[in-house]
Amino acid sequence: MLEMVINARAADLGHGLKVRRVLPYAKRRMVGPWIFVDHAGPVTLAAENTRAADVRPHPHIGLSTVSYLLSGQVEHRDSLGVHQFINPGDVNWMTAGRGISHSERFTHPDSFAGGGLELMQLWVALPEADEETDPAFTHYPATDLPVRDADGVWMRLIAGEAYGMRSPVRTHSPLFYLHTEWQAGARLALPGGYSEQAVYVARGEVEYDGQTYVTGQLLVFDNDTDATLTAHTKATLMVFGGEPLGERHVFWNFVSSRKDRIEQAKADWAAGRIPLPPGDDKEWIPLPG
Repeated sequence: MLEMVINARAADLGHGLKVRRVLPYAKRRMVGPWIFVDHAGPVTLAAENTRAADVRPHPHIGLSTVSYLLSGQVEHRDSLGVHQFINPGDVNWMTAGRGISHSERFTHPDSFAGGGLELMQLWVALPEADEETDPAFTHYPATDLPVRDADGVWMRLIAGEAYGMRSPVRTHSPLFYLHTEWQAGARLALPGGYSEQAVYVARGEVEYDGQTYVTGQLLVFDNDTDATLTAHTKATLMVFGGEPLGERHVFWNFVSSRKDRIEQAKADWAAGRIPLPPGDDKEWIPLPG
């Protein structure tokens, strides 16, 4: 059953980098363990503006960030010493645990190739038992991820299990995440098997139960294996879900089941106790406020 439709809100990260912000939402904080969804671009910046749009080093705790590109390129550095470029179809899965910092830089013109930079940035909250785990980073090239192409729907399984496929991406709780491309007229039921599921319309138009939904809308479902979508046009849909973890507190880039842990993270960043990425430690984003 369709529980809710969320319209993305426009957010400006500064210097021409604008995003559609989907989660968290006032009436829906999470879908399964997924607690944050941003859709950036597509955007093309002039060479003189690229440096200003860089996302300077900033911290995270209590979550995993999942970076997935539809086009363009992003340069990642983190406090573990990882330096990694991400290209379309690859997955950068960074587990913050007890604390990590990272930067995302844009190199002209590679970052804006293929029609401009277009990035899906999702965060997944960690189970309470894993919130203080050691930070970690893993890069998965597109060639390592399972793909299915049938009945007018191409899909890549980014994480978890769905439609009989299993991703090699290491996760901490039951979840799934799919990138799907639909031909006009294609029909497909949601994978089911999870308590909560959602479909984000990144491009195009789709129909469910006689209603049409468009780019920038998130459809949130319960565990309904009979929920079938039909594409009115060619469409790009990001489909994800999983099992709820319970309430989480969020401040800036920090996620935790405990309010006091958020306060500690704020103090740690302000005091410089969270290391900066080697090779990118000359500037950082200050604690808001």
